[in-house]
Amino acid sequence: MADPKDEPTQSDATGATEEAVREESVDDADNVQTADIEKLLDQATESLDEATSEETSPQANPTPFDLNNLSPSTEPSERQPIDLLGEVEMDLRIELGRTQMCLEEVLQLRGGSVVALDKLAGDPVDVFVNGRLIARGEVLVMNDNFCIRVTELVGA
Repeated sequence: MADPKDEPTQSDATGATEEAVREESVDDADNVQTADIEKLLDQATESLDEATSEETSPQANPTPFDLNNLSPSTEPSERQPIDLLGEVEMDLRIELGRTQMCLEEVLQLRGGSVVALDKLAGDPVDVFVNGRLIARGEVLVMNDNFCIRVTELVGA
């Protein structure tokens, strides 16, 4: 009678079969990936060969690209009317002066509070357009409205 320990069990045979299948699938995956890569490389090589193998006829005489005349013209250019800018919106701010305050002081402000600025009465105010200082002027009152008379244009 044979020893039951010598006979392979069904679970051992199944485990060995699964292991062999796993090894084969890993080898197949490597082969598939390599085959796919080689196929893509072949396609790229063929495309490059097609692009570079276009034969040019000896009669074809290529001409250089003409950039026209890039030098400035001497004739006066047509001036555009300033009305083209009439609808452009800009942010205009007039700065009477500046001050620094703690948050506690700001929270204590009420109607009728007085805030001291760093400029004196009669000093020119700054005119900012889109955050850029463009002019200075003096404050006027005309028909109960505040106005600014520009006294100095600030250069770039």
